[in-house]
Amino acid sequence: MTPCEQSLTQSSDVRVYLKLAAVTMIWGGTFVAGRFLADGLSPLFAASLRFLLASAALLLFLLLTRVPLARPSPREWLQLALLGFFGIFFYNICFFYGLHYINASRASLIVALNPAVIGLASWWLFKERLSRGKVVGIAICIAGASLVIVSRNPQLLAGNADAWIGDLLILGCVLGWGVYSLLSRELNHSLGPLQTVTYSILLGTLMLWLTSAVRGELDPTALASLGPQQWLSLMYLGVLGSALAYIGYYDGIRKIGATRSGVFIALNPLTAVILGALLLGEQLSLAMYLGGGLILLGIFLCNKPLARG
Repeated sequence: MTPCEQSLTQSSDVRVYLKLAAVTMIWGGTFVAGRFLADGLSPLFAASLRFLLASAALLLFLLLTRVPLARPSPREWLQLALLGFFGIFFYNICFFYGLHYINASRASLIVALNPAVIGLASWWLFKERLSRGKVVGIAICIAGASLVIVSRNPQLLAGNADAWIGDLLILGCVLGWGVYSLLSRELNHSLGPLQTVTYSILLGTLMLWLTSAVRGELDPTALASLGPQQWLSLMYLGVLGSALAYIGYYDGIRKIGATRSGVFIALNPLTAVILGALLLGEQLSLAMYLGGGLILLGIFLCNKPLARG
């Protein structure tokens, strides 16, 4: 690779890093937005509405940009259905019902394992190179995220007798997101990130609404009672936190791989803490600053080798 080509590659990677950082910051904000909805809607109904809005935003974007929906092959339909099931339906079922047994901080600590799971699975299934720098970077990210989360809620490891059920369900989130990240590999190249995200969200949304209907959780009365702040939270969750963020994440996977993209997920708890301080008046501690520094160092180490891994 010539110096000119190397410079262009580095510049392209920097743009991807900035996009992924923005995506994970948006996802960090979903925790704050979700709090405004917690008392107004059931978890499953809230998830159904979130992805209905995401579906509408994606279809509107395709319409305005005059991008026709692709016609997937039977094999691609199966892959898209798996993405919709694991990344939208299964993930949200595990997440919302897991929170019935454990608190959000304890759940966040388990979800912080995502980068390690994605990295190991990429290495095992797709032979994606897992260098020493990546391993160390992932470990430091997990340590930093853990420090942020534990310092935010020192009692998070305390649980009731049924806490193990919640732990298993949140581990299901990690599994679901890992599958969602890795199964997109082929589709991202054949259909592109926009089409892949659109179809997977449409299919996952259908699964969520059918489940809500079967469980009798579709509540028009609760929907009508939502205030402006809650509607804004829903719009944030659906349009920014789902439609746009998912496209950015998939585009990152297509360009730099699942491992290097997945490590940015460690920014989620840091962003949630910062937004909690700005919007909800929560206090920041020295341990949170230290954890944030470790997360940034880990992301740098994981992405330092600029050669495609």
